[in-house]
Amino acid sequence: MIGLLQRVSHGRVAVDGEIIAEIGRGLLVLVGVERGDRPPDAARLAERLLGFRVFPDEAARMNLAVRDVGGSVLVIPQFTLAADTSSGSRPGFSRAAEPGIGETLFNQVVAAIKASGVPYGVGRFGANMQVTLTNDGPVTFWLQVGASR
Repeated sequence: MIGLLQRVSHGRVAVDGEIIAEIGRGLLVLVGVERGDRPPDAARLAERLLGFRVFPDEAARMNLAVRDVGGSVLVIPQFTLAADTSSGSRPGFSRAAEPGIGETLFNQVVAAIKASGVPYGVGRFGANMQVTLTNDGPVTFWLQVGASR
């Protein structure tokens, strides 16, 4: 399971011109589910996202997590993160989880974030979304848990 985490000062997702979720300071996370990923991987990814220290402390060091700064998390499903780009000029998606499994595990990541009490927003699985963000830093990290790791 993959989480592409970006520290943002603003993030928004729209579907068909309608804003469905928006956050201020926090994390925008693109989530990709790979074949072989399981429910424990969803829980572990959520735990890592919520505890990953990417916000600056008083000494300007990345020592604070989203919880510590009162931030929010915007979670976006992104199956293309599981693409195989090792050859040719067209990505393959044989590593991506089947859509039903992908949606279930994505929803489990969201449920774990919701249960944490951290404010959150969610993109729409399977939709054509327009995602906008202001990357703060820029700070971007690739987190990977589960079978493909």
